[in-house]
Amino acid sequence: MTPAKQPVPPADTQGDARNADIADLPYEAARDELVGIVGRLEGGQSGLEESMRLWERGEALADHCAAWLDGAERRLRRENAEGAEHPDTNGAAENPQDVGEG
Repeated sequence: MTPAKQPVPPADTQGDARNADIADLPYEAARDELVGIVGRLEGGQSGLEESMRLWERGEALADHCAAWLDGAERRLRRENAEGAEHPDTNGAAENPQDVGEG
């Protein structure tokens, strides 16, 4: 006899809608908000429902930051590869601020 399956709760479709604004955040703003959420969760002053909402937002912010950093890494690798193809520039950017220096 097969054990009865436990009911599966419906997916939280509101979570995606509540966090839709994250896609428009610059990296620094998303990181700063994530740091604030971690601090609030570590403080332990939020109730269960609020903690879950914060956790979901934090997860979405962390994913956004990771995607942003992955994209930046790809761009840097591409720039380095293009620089290797054109040794006359030694892979250096014309403006150091173009690669985040400065």
